[in-house]
Amino acid sequence: MAKEQKKTQYATAILNRKARHEYLILDTMVAGIELKGSEVKSVRLGKASLNESYAIIHREEAWLENMQITAYEHNHAEQLDPKRSRKLLLKREEIHKLQSKLQQKGLTLIPLKAFFNKRGVLKIELGLAKGKKLYDKRESIKTRDTERQLHRLKQQY
Repeated sequence: MAKEQKKTQYATAILNRKARHEYLILDTMVAGIELKGSEVKSVRLGKASLNESYAIIHREEAWLENMQITAYEHNHAEQLDPKRSRKLLLKREEIHKLQSKLQQKGLTLIPLKAFFNKRGVLKIELGLAKGKKLYDKRESIKTRDTERQLHRLKQQY
């Protein structure tokens, strides 16, 4: 008889769904993130949110602000602030490159996705973004709808 293995259901990725609607993504890069205690377990269970979060560069270090990680329910040791600032792990050259780009007017650094790589390490996909105007948002909705309709017509025939 084969042993039944109990498989825990983990979230594969945490997405910032509004990011691509609200911003025009100019460039992307992947960074590590410094977490404390049981925050990794909470993220594995999908109890994290990237909505309304952003990244800043302060004193030549990259920080992720406003990322919500709900406390792990079985942790009794220490209680961490769910929206605390978390350090992003980037190389110095990457930080300098980002800092020079962020000095341009209207550009910001936002997290697009949090995921676990093949080695099981949490990574954050950052996007260098520029805010969309209202008419840009309408146009992107219009193109998305027409593509969806074309796809449906192709499936019918």
